[in-house]
Amino acid sequence: MPDFFNQTMLFGLLGGLGLFLFGMKIMSEGLQKVAGDRMRKILAALTNNRVIGMLVGLAVTTIIQSSSATTVMVVGFVNAGLMSLVQAIGVVLGANIGTTVTAQLIAFKITKFALPAIGIGAGLKLFSRSKKWVYIGEVLLGFGILFLGLSVMKEAFDPLKGSAEFRDFVLLIGDNHLLGVLIGAIMTIIVQSSTASIGITLALASNGLLTFEASVAIILGENIGTTITANLAAIGTNLAARRTALAHFLFNFIGVAYMLILFPVLLQLIAALTPGDPEFVVQTPEQAAAMGAAIGDKPFIARHIANTHTLFNIINVIIFLPLVGVLAKLTTYMIRGKEEEMEFHLQYIDNRVLNTPPIALGQARAETRRMGQICLEMVDETVKFLMEGDEKSIPPLEKKENAVDILQKEITDFLVALSQMSITQETSREISSLMHMVNDLERVGDHCENLWRLGLRKKSQKVIFSEVANQEILDLAGQTREFLSYVVNAFERRDLTIAAKSDVMENGIDELEEVLRNNHISRLNTGECGVLQGLIYIDMLHNFEKIGDHTFNLTKAILGGR
Repeated sequence: MPDFFNQTMLFGLLGGLGLFLFGMKIMSEGLQKVAGDRMRKILAALTNNRVIGMLVGLAVTTIIQSSSATTVMVVGFVNAGLMSLVQAIGVVLGANIGTTVTAQLIAFKITKFALPAIGIGAGLKLFSRSKKWVYIGEVLLGFGILFLGLSVMKEAFDPLKGSAEFRDFVLLIGDNHLLGVLIGAIMTIIVQSSTASIGITLALASNGLLTFEASVAIILGENIGTTITANLAAIGTNLAARRTALAHFLFNFIGVAYMLILFPVLLQLIAALTPGDPEFVVQTPEQAAAMGAAIGDKPFIARHIANTHTLFNIINVIIFLPLVGVLAKLTTYMIRGKEEEMEFHLQYIDNRVLNTPPIALGQARAETRRMGQICLEMVDETVKFLMEGDEKSIPPLEKKENAVDILQKEITDFLVALSQMSITQETSREISSLMHMVNDLERVGDHCENLWRLGLRKKSQKVIFSEVANQEILDLAGQTREFLSYVVNAFERRDLTIAAKSDVMENGIDELEEVLRNNHISRLNTGECGVLQGLIYIDMLHNFEKIGDHTFNLTKAILGGR
C-alpha cells in the first residue's frame, strides 16, 4: 500500500462513500414516491420517435438518479418484449444526460447545508402526517446524507495534499489520458455507480489533488464504466436485451474515443463555457474566507468537471440520436442469432425493475391483466368444448391452464419481492389486491379445468343432455362469461364504479343456478332425466357458479376491499 494511503484516509473514504451511496438511495426512493404514477405515465409516452425516447430516458433517470438503474430497467423491458431495440437505445441515450443532473447538484457549494437538510428531512419523515411531506422529507434526508458523505470524503483526502508520491501519480494521469480513462472505468465498476465515482473525483479535485486534465480523463472513463453494469445485467437475457446493453457500451466507448482525440478542443470548450480558472488554488486566508473554501482547495474545478460530464453526454446524444437505427443494426451484426420462440413466458414482469417500485407495480398489473384475458379465453373455449365435444380443443386448454398456474406463481413471487422494497402505503395495498386477484384468477382456471374434465367424462360415458339442459348450461355460462369479461375490462380501465353492477350480476348468477338446479330436480321427479346425467349436470352448474364467486372476489380486490 502506498505511504500516503493510511488507515484514517481509508476509513474516511469508506465511510464517506457509504454515506454518499446511502443518501443517493434514500433520495432516489423519495423521488420515486413523490413521482408515483407519473413514472408509469412517463414510460407510457414511449413511441418509436427517438427524440421522445431520449426525453423519457432523461426524465426517468433524473427521478431515479442512476443511468445504470435506468439502463438495467430498459434491458428488462426489452427482455420482456415491452420495448423495441430502437426505442431502448433512445431511452438509454437520454439516461446518459439524466445522470449528469446529480453531478451538477454536487458541484454547487452547498455542503454546508447538509446537516440542516438532514435535520429538516428527518423531522418531516418522522413527524409529518401528510404522506407527500414524508416523501419530501426522504428526498431532503437523502440529499443531506449524500452531501455529508461528500464532505467526509473530501476531509479524508486532506493528508494527500502533502504527498509528493500522489502528486507524481496525478501528473502521470495528466500526461497519459488513457490511464485516467482506465482508472475512471475501474473505479465505477467497483462502486457500481458513476455518480459515486464522480463524487470521489470531485472531492479529490476540489481538494486540489487532481488537475483539471486528469479529472476529465477520469470522468471519460467513468462514462465507460457505467455501461458495464447493464452488460452484466444482460447476461442470460434474450438477444434484444443483450444488444441494448451492447449499444449503451458502444456509444459511450466511441464517444470517449473521439473525445480523447479532440481532448484539447474539449478542454478549451469547457473553459469558454465555465467561469473561473479550474486550476486556481486558494492560497491565503482572505481568499479562503471570500470563497468559502480551505487553503489548498480549487474552488472552480467542480463546476468545470460537472460541465464536462454534461457536455460530453449532450454532444454524444446529438451525434448518435440520428444514428440510432445504424447502432441497432451494428449491435444486431455483432450479436447474431434468432430468438427461440417459447410456448409460454412472462411478457411484462422482470426482476430488474424491482428497484423502481412504481414501474414494477405497473408491470405486475399488466401481467395480471394478461392472466385475466387468458382466463376469459379459457371460459369461451371450455363452453365451446362442452357444446361441441371436440377433443382437439383440450391440449390448447391444458396449455392455457398451465400458463395460468405459472403466472400465479411468478406474479406472486414478484409481488412478494416488491413488497420488501421501500414502498408507499398505497403501493402496499395494491400489491395485496393483486395477490388476491391472481389467486382468484387461478381458481377460475381450475374450475374451467373441472368443467372440461366433466365434458370428457360425459363423452366417455356416452351421457347425452336434453336440448333443455344444454340450453340451461349455455344460459348460465353466458352470464358467467359476461360477468368475468365485465370485471376484467374494468380492471384494465381502472374503473372503480363497478360495485353496484357487480352485485347485480353475481346475484343473477346465483339465482339462475338455483332455478336451474330446481328445474333439474323437477326433471328427475318426472323421469325426464337420469341420475348419471344429473350428477354431471349439477357439477357443471356448481363450477360455473364458483367462477361467478371468484369473479365477484376480483371486483372486491379492484375496489380495494381485499
